[in-house]
Amino acid sequence: MSGLRVAVPKGAIFEDALSALEGAGLPASVVREDGRRLVHRGGGTEFIVSRPSDVPVFVEYGAADVGIVGKDVLEEHKFNVVELRDLGTGRCRMILAAPESKAEDVRRAIRHAEVVRVATKFPDTARRYFERMGRQAEVIELHGSIELAPLVGLAECIVDLTATGTTLRENHLVVLDEISTSTARLISNRGAYRLRHREISALADAIEGG
Repeated sequence: MSGLRVAVPKGAIFEDALSALEGAGLPASVVREDGRRLVHRGGGTEFIVSRPSDVPVFVEYGAADVGIVGKDVLEEHKFNVVELRDLGTGRCRMILAAPESKAEDVRRAIRHAEVVRVATKFPDTARRYFERMGRQAEVIELHGSIELAPLVGLAECIVDLTATGTTLRENHLVVLDEISTSTARLISNRGAYRLRHREISALADAIEGG
């Protein structure tokens, strides 16, 4: 497995990703030694640290051989990568939610095929969800606190990720539907998977999956 370049995501699944890589025998502990650096080298392996949404971009275009990223990111953008292993960590749900006081109104609007306004960080996922139901939605893409949108009248409901539901409860939002479940995935560049099949397959076999 020496010589691989591995993309590691910042944020919620960062520690789980490092632990999984360490468990597979890679010296991922070097990434913890200086949290400000973006490129780390240890034992012949190179680690790059980036935003979760950028990990599959680095992998798809060959700037990294393999990477770890949430299934939600892969589903949103449909990257051209090889999905090798479900790590089973970082579990969260993609949900449709609305304010408690407006939940029945939103349910009724969806049942009656009325256009609802939805705020989300995952616009393609939201559109596909409503399309599968044969319903229309006006999708507003946001990058900050999605829960704020229905509270100030920007949207009637939201499509977002939740792990514990705490933020939803604190903002008096209720889940109307569960769209999908997301966990961390090990992915590979397609060219690297062909050319370095032995090393990448060894990593996929060694890493703990769910």
